[in-house]
Amino acid sequence: MVSIMFQQNFVKFLLFALVLSAFGCERAVFDNKQTVAPQTLRDVPALRLNYRFESDVPAPPATNETAQSEERNAAVQSDFDQNRPQELLDKTITSPDKQRILAVYHKVEDLPSEFRLDMYSADGKLLRKITHDGMAVHFPETIVWSPDSGNVAFVAMVRVGQTSGEPTQSEPNQTENEANTAPSPEANANTELNTNSENTNIAPPADEKTESAASNAVLTFRSEQIYTADANGNDVKPLTQNEGLIYFYFVWSPDSSMLASLAATYQEWNYLKYQADGKGELFIPMGRPRLVEKNGRERRLDDNLTAVHPVWSPDSAKIADAFNTQIRIYDAIGDAPTQAAIPLRNQLLISSKTFDEQLQKQEQGNVNTEANAEPNVNANANANANQAANVTPNQPLGTLPDESTLVSFNPIINLEWTQDNMLYLQTGYIKQMKNETDSVRSYLRWHRLIFSPQAVAL
Repeated sequence: MVSIMFQQNFVKFLLFALVLSAFGCERAVFDNKQTVAPQTLRDVPALRLNYRFESDVPAPPATNETAQSEERNAAVQSDFDQNRPQELLDKTITSPDKQRILAVYHKVEDLPSEFRLDMYSADGKLLRKITHDGMAVHFPETIVWSPDSGNVAFVAMVRVGQTSGEPTQSEPNQTENEANTAPSPEANANTELNTNSENTNIAPPADEKTESAASNAVLTFRSEQIYTADANGNDVKPLTQNEGLIYFYFVWSPDSSMLASLAATYQEWNYLKYQADGKGELFIPMGRPRLVEKNGRERRLDDNLTAVHPVWSPDSAKIADAFNTQIRIYDAIGDAPTQAAIPLRNQLLISSKTFDEQLQKQEQGNVNTEANAEPNVNANANANANQAANVTPNQPLGTLPDESTLVSFNPIINLEWTQDNMLYLQTGYIKQMKNETDSVRSYLRWHRLIFSPQAVAL
């Protein structure tokens, strides 16, 4: 009897222990879910983003970001008029915090494509000359202040007729990302040289305010590179040092720590310009997206050319760009950055078919409105004929539309990243001609992607 009771109690004890163990395991799994689940999309790598495509949405709302002002500053203009008669002020660019004014100007003898930069205070007092006589600023429309007003970025190179300030004994310093990449057209003619010499960015003492902030020791190159200066016009230095590349577009990250840029080789630039000139079109440059940090570290994000300007996510964690009908997302932070491709051709084909059908209905409605005087019998006959014309015989269900029959099916031409989880993309047909009357802009449509994190595997 005692043995039987002992066995019964032992079985009960085992069952109780198993129940406790199961409850403990379940709680451990629950706790693991709480710690692994990302709190924001900033914590989600590009490769683990889910998305939902929404077609033909309203245009993105205007952002409230602090923008730089390019309205001509009267005090700076007065200084040029009174004290600098041999120099012509082209424009002024005010920092987002309104405390600094960048003067973009040229001398009478300068080439039309070459400019100079000086830094002014808010009251129109010259603080410092940024560019020395051997440095020419190019693409003045791309000059941009960082959102925190701490730095200004611009493109410059050796002025025509001057000798390059490029060092001759510095070692090439490719990023690991590019060193492991298969050779591309950019590898020709040593175009990826990156000479990060610490002793070349020399500035004069701070009290010499009216002297050049960058002496001839500041590196200058034979191709357009990205430079930065601080809000006082000091610390002028090249962020990029890739001789042979043309950096023609760049945008600061919202946290002011990095730049996303586009760059092309001289060969690619000249070839595209030659093609545009032959067709009578305005030259629209194309380049490869790159990530450039304030310390000069650079990463090429893609090997494909695009004319679409890259955009930042509001949290500064990712960069997006477009290639025809594909969106690509790149991580800008993290030790092991990822990238993801989002092909949208099928979605755009289907939405374009719907868009075209709506256009046809509107046109038919206008025709029917004008023909109200005709008998109703004829109107019904026309409606039946139109319905029959919209049916493609022997077309199986689920077949994608033929893009050659869709007037509204066009590549992605513009991006706007308005929220961490919302990226707007614009499609359309744009043909910009040297003769403005021949230019065409049609079927401009906005769509958007809604991002969410993928489920975490346990």
